[in-house]
Amino acid sequence: MKKILVVIALSSSVLFACNNKAKEEAALKQQQAEKQLAIKAVKDSLRLDSFKKAEVAKAEQEKEAKHQAELAAARRASSSRSYASSGGTSSGSSSGAYGGAQPTAKKKGWSDAAKGAVIGGAAGAVGGALIDKKKGRGAIIGGLVGAGGGYLIGRGEDRKSGRVQPKN
Repeated sequence: MKKILVVIALSSSVLFACNNKAKEEAALKQQQAEKQLAIKAVKDSLRLDSFKKAEVAKAEQEKEAKHQAELAAARRASSSRSYASSGGTSSGSSSGAYGGAQPTAKKKGWSDAAKGAVIGGAAGAVGGALIDKKKGRGAIIGGLVGAGGGYLIGRGEDRKSGRVQPKN
């Protein structure tokens, strides 16, 4: 009887050991399959996102082209009205739509000069406070000097980028 119990115990322990390994392998395969699905989902979403971006860009281009066409039609209409109002004779003057300088598109956001002044002022204030024994006085002087230097450097960058007309 003892031998039978020992054999049953050994065989059950062997079966349990094999069974656990099979469960671990199945779990590992399941995890790998989930990772592959996740990677595929990410790739598909990236493709879909790029298609959406392309559609948005195309719509914006179409909207801009439509706007340009409307402006051109308005210019033609105003030039034909001015021609008709002058009695059909050309006096050599240009219409209001074509005369004068075209307005240039203003750049939005902070200029490099403003950014330089702020960054230079902050850095100068910290440096001045650290250097001078009287913290307030050093911070004020350092901030003023730093803001001035940052402004000059930023103004030079603005001239290079074309935001500000260079000095002649």
